[in-house]
Amino acid sequence: MMGETAALITAVCWAVAARMFQVLGSSFSPLALNFWKGLLAMGLLLIITQWFMPPVNLPVSAYGWLILSGIIGIGLGDTFFFKSLNKIGDSQALLIAETMGPILTALLAMAWIAEWLSWAQWLGIAIIILSVDVIIKLQKRTQMHLFAPSGYVFAALAALCQSVGAVISRDILTRYELDAFNASQIRLAGGMVVIVALMLLLRQNWLPKTANSARLWRYFFLATAVGTFAALYLQMVSFTYTKAAIAETLFATSVIISLLVGLVLGERVSKKVWIWSFVALSGVGILVAT
Repeated sequence: MMGETAALITAVCWAVAARMFQVLGSSFSPLALNFWKGLLAMGLLLIITQWFMPPVNLPVSAYGWLILSGIIGIGLGDTFFFKSLNKIGDSQALLIAETMGPILTALLAMAWIAEWLSWAQWLGIAIIILSVDVIIKLQKRTQMHLFAPSGYVFAALAALCQSVGAVISRDILTRYELDAFNASQIRLAGGMVVIVALMLLLRQNWLPKTANSARLWRYFFLATAVGTFAALYLQMVSFTYTKAAIAETLFATSVIISLLVGLVLGERVSKKVWIWSFVALSGVGILVAT
């Protein structure tokens, strides 16, 4: 139950932070935003792991696997997803990534760590994936449909990278005694390697357009604390206590939770979207109950 709860709270963090990062996107380039939020989150994690957590005693191979998990899942996965957004738009990119992610994670988990799902868990995953896909289509149906084959390839690669990162994390967290804070710090370090390399390779601007704005950095700190620091920690907790495919599926409910955030902000939600949201909640209920 702890793993499923952590996964759902992770989805809440992503849904809330997504709105905030969207505002920050007008000041930061995507890579610069990724760099600074990663750097700040690593600083917060370093304070906690060095002052409040017991020392970690892991074999070198475990560190290597966690860093590889961050390189693939955070560094490459996020980069591929940003590329797909530019090619086919957020609607189609989310549709591919949120559909393929849980399925690929389930298949990889079965092959890699022999983590099998019951028929009831497969049913819950199917209900959530179907509901999320329908909601994405309903919410974006008025937007122009973009078609670029490479965009779909990038979205699929993003889903594959996130799945590989999830399964590696699950494997290490269940094999060794490792707290979620240290696991998050090691994994994020791997992701930062790719982000810094891309920043240098593409010669991106490191600072935002309004770097001297104290209000901007306060807003950025809050968004990072919720969407990166807390979400990454809770993600590791969920991988520790529940199966990788179930965690990945529950993460996808951030699409539905964002509707509630929008409702609080005064946005209108259609009746069909609400119906499919309740259908998705039935899938969540099945996963939690099983």
